[in-house]
Amino acid sequence: MKVATGKVVGGKVVVEGVTLEEGTSVTVLAKDDEGGFTLTPEEEAELLLSIAEADRGETVSAEEVLAKLARRHGWHTSRGVSPRL
Repeated sequence: MKVATGKVVGGKVVVEGVTLEEGTSVTVLAKDDEGGFTLTPEEEAELLLSIAEADRGETVSAEEVLAKLARRHGWHTSRGVSPRL
């Protein structure tokens, strides 16, 4: 998984500093007029803990997360069919 920054140019998202293969699925988070979000003290503490874990390399791959979701929800991924998330 990659994290990248970009901007809309000519109606298309142009990513800066990262090369993505043609057809790569991406998720776009866009700033709104408010320009941010508010966290409770508990949410902020959880976010900071998660960032520290990621900085230490304590992460789980997307494949592991999807496999766990598949088991939890009874999805059959062995046939090459991915769940819609």
